[in-house]
Amino acid sequence: MFGIGMPELLLILALALIVIGPKKLPDIARALGKGLAEFRRATDDLKSSIQEESRTTDTRDRLLREGKIQAPGNSEPAANSDAAAPKTAETESAPAAAEAPQDRPNV
Repeated sequence: MFGIGMPELLLILALALIVIGPKKLPDIARALGKGLAEFRRATDDLKSSIQEESRTTDTRDRLLREGKIQAPGNSEPAANSDAAAPKTAETESAPAAAEAPQDRPNV
């Protein structure tokens, strides 16, 4: 544990007992234990968040390579969705031009 052997640990405990006192030592040890447990819990949460983001990124990259999804902002339509392709200005103006009134007099 941190490279501390039994003699060093006993020396640290003896100094803590002298400096802090026998009445406060259990309270401080309890608070230290709770702090270490909270720190361990926070680091475990951080590790799991990083692993989850890594899995999500790997899955997204794999789906992009396989062509199952498209990157945001990609204007190239998918191969199987030609029917749902967005209308261009030419396709929208063609019916409008056919419906426009003619300037020819009726003869």
